[in-house]
Amino acid sequence: MLPYALIRPLLFALDAERAHELTLHALSFTSSLGLTGSTLPSGTPVTAMGLEFPNRVGLAAGLDKNGIAIDGLAGLGFGFIEVGTVTPRPQPGNPRPRLFRLPAQQAIINRMGFNNEGIDALLQRLPGISYRGILGINIGKNFDTPIERAADDYLIGLDKAYPAASYVAVNISSPNTKNLRQLQGDSELDALLGALKERQAALAQIHGKYVPLALKIAPDLDSDQITAIADALRRHRVDAVIATNTTLSREGVEGSPLAKEAGGLSGNPLFEKSTAVIRLLTRAIAGELPIIAAGGITSGERARAKIEAGATLVQVYSGLIYRGPALVAECVAATDGVAAG
Repeated sequence: MLPYALIRPLLFALDAERAHELTLHALSFTSSLGLTGSTLPSGTPVTAMGLEFPNRVGLAAGLDKNGIAIDGLAGLGFGFIEVGTVTPRPQPGNPRPRLFRLPAQQAIINRMGFNNEGIDALLQRLPGISYRGILGINIGKNFDTPIERAADDYLIGLDKAYPAASYVAVNISSPNTKNLRQLQGDSELDALLGALKERQAALAQIHGKYVPLALKIAPDLDSDQITAIADALRRHRVDAVIATNTTLSREGVEGSPLAKEAGGLSGNPLFEKSTAVIRLLTRAIAGELPIIAAGGITSGERARAKIEAGATLVQVYSGLIYRGPALVAECVAATDGVAAG
């Protein structure tokens, strides 16, 4: 493969979403021909959610929503891969343009809106992949499902993902689906987690295996909200929490002409905000479930800081766009053997 330093200027000359699509298709095509090469996961294995991860560094949901490039991405040396967000029915997402790079800030703004081919398309694709590592499937609700019926969509997603997933991530924190973040409220979250855990127990009996549940939360929460969410996670015995999704804040990108674009901000400017959430969660959870950290990991040093703040695992996405595959190995090396804070 060509060095990413040579490829990046070509990709950045294209529309962001077009470059994203071309990259995934290229990874899929080259891996199918055996041309991608592979980097076996290095590092010291880590146990979380009852699963053994080859290393602490994973791919966050959102980069490969439909699971078209899992084998190519696995060749980069990730300890785990999370695909999605997928919804019960296919949906086109929000109108284009909806993905914007802010190179000066190493940031991305997106308002994709859970564009995906639907969970059935993902599941039909999975038997054809060679990857046998830890695979998370991230589920969401369709945009036109009323918020008071959101649990129905998540239960459909859980039912379908359960046999194929190593773990299932529940996304209630995207800012790009109307009213979705309401599900982080006390009563709404309690009802949703209760329904999901009940179904998880039933599915464990049906399939003869236990598939963990992780909840993905927003960075735009105050300390009281974080404490309430932590209490709900502990009460319902949820298996992990992913902190965090993108932010509605524009702190750190105020000078960019793209700062006015609607959507969630990720990348470098999110680091401090998401890490602060991890520190609060760490105190509130008191070790009862693992934290998977995402948000602003653009270097190995930042991945290590997430672990020191209390996370067990980390996930990258925007940093990968700016740094390329070398970021994975750098983060693995920086987090290997580090004790969680």
